[in-house]
Amino acid sequence: MKCPSAQPGMGDVQILGVISRDAEEPRLAYLDEAMPAAPETLELAAPLDVSQVFRLSARCEEKKCTHFDGSHCQLAVRIARMLPEVVDHLPACNIRPDCRWFRQEGRAACVRCPQIMTGMNEADEIWQAVAGVPRLQR
Repeated sequence: MKCPSAQPGMGDVQILGVISRDAEEPRLAYLDEAMPAAPETLELAAPLDVSQVFRLSARCEEKKCTHFDGSHCQLAVRIARMLPEVVDHLPACNIRPDCRWFRQEGRAACVRCPQIMTGMNEADEIWQAVAGVPRLQR
């Protein structure tokens, strides 16, 4: 299974797509084919963080991941339940046959997937809840 919201240090990391900022909100422009996330390619994101330019996929780490409950990715559950659909058809995704989110949540995850930005630094309360980040007490 593949995680469609991976970090650079995970196993078998590939570039799933490039973050497009042409519209009002950032969207993922999926690559036709997965591309290895070679260090020299990821360095092209500088001076921005890799997650602001690329979205990565990697082997799902299951029990090593805070989102995995032993059988399901709870991040995928929260995405499918808490976020609005942003496309009306399944995106042209190169990992769908092996995607943990698709296998688990189906179309509901896919039509929300293009809006997901891994490592959002300026996340509002909804995005923090989707990401599973504890709310800060003020």
